[in-house]
Amino acid sequence: MKRRKLLWKVYPYYFIIIVISLVLTALYASHEIHRTYVDEITRTLEVRARLVDRQLRHLLLESDTTVLDRQCKELGRLSNTRITVVDADGVVLGDSDEDPQSMENHGNRPEIMRAYTGEVGVETRFSNTLQRTMMYVAVPVEENGEIVGVVRTSYAVTTVKQTLGALYGKFVVSGIIITIIATIVSLVVFRQLTRPLKELQEGAERFARGDLALKLPVPDTEEIAALAKSMNRMAAELDARIRTIVQERNERETILASMSEGILALDTHEKIVTLNRMAADFLGLHLEQAPGKLIHEVVRIADLHDFIEKCFSSHNVVEMEITLPGKTERCLQVRGTVLNDVSGNCAGVVLVFSDITRMKKLENIRRDFVANVSHELKTPITAITASVETLLDDDGDSQQNNRRFLEMIARHADRLNSLVEDLLSLARLEAESERGDVNLTRNRLTDILESSVQACREQSIHYNTTITLTCGSDLEANLNPVQLEQAVTNLIDNAIKYSDAGATVSVDASISGDEIIISVQDQGCGIEEKHLPRLFERFYQVDKARSRKAGGTGLGLAIVKHVALAHGGRVSVDSSPGVGSAFRIHIPRTK
Repeated sequence: MKRRKLLWKVYPYYFIIIVISLVLTALYASHEIHRTYVDEITRTLEVRARLVDRQLRHLLLESDTTVLDRQCKELGRLSNTRITVVDADGVVLGDSDEDPQSMENHGNRPEIMRAYTGEVGVETRFSNTLQRTMMYVAVPVEENGEIVGVVRTSYAVTTVKQTLGALYGKFVVSGIIITIIATIVSLVVFRQLTRPLKELQEGAERFARGDLALKLPVPDTEEIAALAKSMNRMAAELDARIRTIVQERNERETILASMSEGILALDTHEKIVTLNRMAADFLGLHLEQAPGKLIHEVVRIADLHDFIEKCFSSHNVVEMEITLPGKTERCLQVRGTVLNDVSGNCAGVVLVFSDITRMKKLENIRRDFVANVSHELKTPITAITASVETLLDDDGDSQQNNRRFLEMIARHADRLNSLVEDLLSLARLEAESERGDVNLTRNRLTDILESSVQACREQSIHYNTTITLTCGSDLEANLNPVQLEQAVTNLIDNAIKYSDAGATVSVDASISGDEIIISVQDQGCGIEEKHLPRLFERFYQVDKARSRKAGGTGLGLAIVKHVALAHGGRVSVDSSPGVGSAFRIHIPRTK
């Protein structure tokens, strides 16, 4: 249905009312004017007839028809009225327009017959003599109580119609002019009345667009002014409520966004109501597009779907662990509970995701660490115990066996001592890093590297390897000399142990961007790529038999890694089987 403006819905009816009112007024006025005009003519004719009676009575009584007729014509000419004098028998004695001798007897005329009764006769009819419609007024002429004749005056009706017609024409023109003026004035008035409504409409549209700070003008009209005030008050209250809602929403979103846990809310149809960024990251969802979609459509994790069903059927908090597939598996702990509305009915469920991947990894590392420590300790302890038992059971006659077992005990005791020292060193590094107690001072890097090379000099001679050092004498950084020397010494020691006789171990320090890179490169057997990601883990050994033979504890590279982290740096390694390996310590450069 097509809507029209208020102006064009009300104004046509107002225009019709104006026209009808003017037409009815004109009809009533014309009727009254016609009646009044006719009555006035009738009275005028009666007055004229009585005046003629006064003037011509004596002539009528004397029967002087000649003078009477002449006087009728003179008076008729002066008054512009037809005057006729009739005797008591209806014979025309005088007439202002015709010859009385040629006129028929008027005794049967209605107005004259009424005049014979002593009353004033009034009649309108067509005149055969004049061939037009005339209005007649006849008054009796009385003498001594007897009616001796009748004086009749008449007036042409066509003249009355012409006069009234001209008047009606003026009425029509005036009515049209009045209608036009009333139309224009009413249109202007209606526009003035509807302009505030238009302003209210525009203001309401701006309110709908969110511009609630706008204040609508208050017009002079009481009703519209009350409406404008109500709308302004409504806008102010709505603005305040929206601000409160937006503030609460922003606070809620800020809290949800800053949480390390993922939050996911579902309705009773398992459609996503809301989620935070962490939940979107965990489940691989789009933060803006996910709400409103079924969880089964966007998440393909069967364990999670089973967990959601379990949440809906339970009134308590439900927990479970799920593993997310991907390049790197993520382990999540999920807690779910039912959401109830104000009536206590189920409105959905809320899930809280906690990433326990690192916790699981640390737990695995701890488990592996305990197992590795136990294994590493068990071997030398078993050897020492066996040697001691052998010595206790021996009768003491074989000095050579005794010495061999004592050397074994000493060797495994040294291994135990090295293992304990490395464990203590590693624990000390971790504790200092956690407390931030690492003491870094400005030192020349070449002094530390030379000390590390010198510490490994005898071992290089034993293994017939050569150590080369390349480092600028002016290269300085904020360092802990003891820790860094230990780390570099570990790298050089490993490079010597795993290099063939006659090989060269290169120690190099250089600047690359914002880092100082300390590189220790050997020409040994190299390491397969699959082992590289785990090289710096505790007790991880590529070739356990060779490591034990070389006297390694499996903690040297872990110490190197923690030294680098304590300096705010990192470690890296490149290796190719049969070519050699390059271990690097990256330390932030300080100017």
